[in-house]
Order: sequence, then structure tokens, then C-alpha cells
Amino acid sequence: MHARTGLLLSTLGCVVRSSLAGSYKLKQNNVGSAFLDNFEWETLDDGPGGRTDYVSQSAALSANLTYAKDDTFIMRVDDKSMLTNSSETGRKSVRIKSKAQYTTHLVVADIRHMPNGCATWPAFWEVNDDVGVENGEFDIMEGVNGQTPSYTTLHTNHTCTVPANRTQLGNATANDCSSTTVQEGGDNGCDVASIYASSFGPVFNSNGGGWYVAERTSEAFSVWFWARNDSTVPDEVKSGNSSVSTGNWSTPLAYFPASSSCNFATNFKAHNILFDIALCGSWAGGQYGAANCPGNCIDYVNSNATAFAEAYWDLAALRVYLSA
Repeated sequence: MHARTGLLLSTLGCVVRSSLAGSYKLKQNNVGSAFLDNFEWETLDDGPGGRTDYVSQSAALSANLTYAKDDTFIMRVDDKSMLTNSSETGRKSVRIKSKAQYTTHLVVADIRHMPNGCATWPAFWEVNDDVGVENGEFDIMEGVNGQTPSYTTLHTNHTCTVPANRTQLGNATANDCSSTTVQEGGDNGCDVASIYASSFGPVFNSNGGGWYVAERTSEAFSVWFWARNDSTVPDEVKSGNSSVSTGNWSTPLAYFPASSSCNFATNFKAHNILFDIALCGSWAGGQYGAANCPGNCIDYVNSNATAFAEAYWDLAALRVYLSA
């Protein structure tokens, strides 16, 4: 493995990324039906306040909530059924988890469409959900109710504070990553809010989507975003090259460097890669009224099947790279 060294430099108290390249080779190219082989469909409990019934792969395929052909992979929320029984878990949806786990790696998500609309909480993230935040959590992109901004977040089970001054394009809203520290508004984790309207929701979809790229090393977590119509997207990202080097890339949207106040070896272990579409829950439900959504979240999910026609992921590819 080729280790990158000297990543953290300090200039006037601001932690900046080094120009030294992280060099990677393609390990797994998930396109179309490859998702069916390389991911698991999870059916675990959605948690307090949620109205989501995550279904198995066979159930998702049968109900057309999962569709894979050629370079298209779709995962969606049921937009046909009315929920009339309060004992039902919720509206049927999909949550997938990679069979493989990763530590140091780069993942490139070529996304054509992401879930949008009231009550939706789509996420692209990394965690070992068998143990939760005990092994850390890396939320690459998530948002609620189709409202910008979207967020990138680290969650830890132990003490972890990232530097307040660091080189990134996004806006840091919290720097204490510990899940035991409750931030203003009841959130936890160290968040970075996107500065791009095109990174989430209806604008993302109207642009034909774009690319989210996440890099995890022993020194830092970094996330980049390029819209489909962005002329600055690196050719190696756009073309899905078998080799990728991050050294000449632009400043990341979100950047979380390790420091004396955050030991990555203690806080972060091997993670799976996940995509899901949650409905309501603590965040989407908590922000439901503020998003000018009608009524209350649970009733909306129960009674408005056709409102979820836009609640789907369309993934052109998910490419995972390991150190060269």
C-alpha cells in the first residue's frame, strides 16, 4: 500500500490539505445488477419517530422498489399504497449495505437522481451498523424534506473534536463529533453544511445529478461534490478511471482532519457503505413543519402515496478504490 504522509500542515492556525496525492486503484465497480450481488438489503427497525418499512431484496424486486438493468440501479419508496393500519411499520422503502467493509479507501458515487420531497430523509453514509457509532459513523451526504443545505457529518462514540479552522468549502456548524454531546437543536456530531443548492433536492435532480466522492485515510475524512454540469469535475471521476489520484483536486466540500483532540484509530474502525431512504424520524419529522410541509409527518406518509413518486435513488455507478 502507498501511504500518504505529511497530510496535515498548519498555516496561521488553519489546517489545510497537503498537495500530496492519495493514489488509488479500482477495487469494486458497482453498476446496474452488480449492486444486487455486492450489497445486502437491510430490514432492521427504522427507530423512534420513523414511518419506514425497509424490505428485503426479494420483496423490493417483486414490488419494483429495486430495479437494475445495464447502467441503471434504482431504489425507491412505495408510491402506490395507502397505510390504514396503525400497526404497520411504515411505508415500504429500501436500505442497502455493502457486503464488504473498508477503512482507507475512496468511493465515487455517480448519482443521477436522489430522493426528494416532504417527509424524506435520504442518506449516503458509512458505518458498521451492527455496533452503531461505537466504530464511528461517516455521513457523506444527507438531508431532509428536499430542503437545502445537505450535510456531511462525523459521529463518534468517544471524545473527538476537529479543528475549527480548516480548509474546506462548506460551513462547519459544529466541531465536536461525539454522539454524547448534544448541539443546539438537539443534533449531535460535527457537521459541515453544503454551500451548493445543486448538491441536494430538486436542483440536484434538475441538473441530472452529479458526483459525490468521499476519501477516508488515517489522517482525514474528505468529501467533494461536483454537479453534472460542472466543467471542473476531474476527468478520472467523470470517466470512472481504474486509477485515481486526489492530489490535484480542488478544495473539498468537507474536510475533517485527525488531531490531538481526535484519535481516528480509536474512533473509527471498518465501515460498510450504505444508501437508504428513511421517512419522518427525528430529523425529517422534526424539521417537517419548518419545510412548509402539510399536516404532520406520519399522517402525510400514511395518506399520500403519490407524493413519493420522486423518492428514489438512481445510481449510475458506485466505484470503490483502495490505496495503490
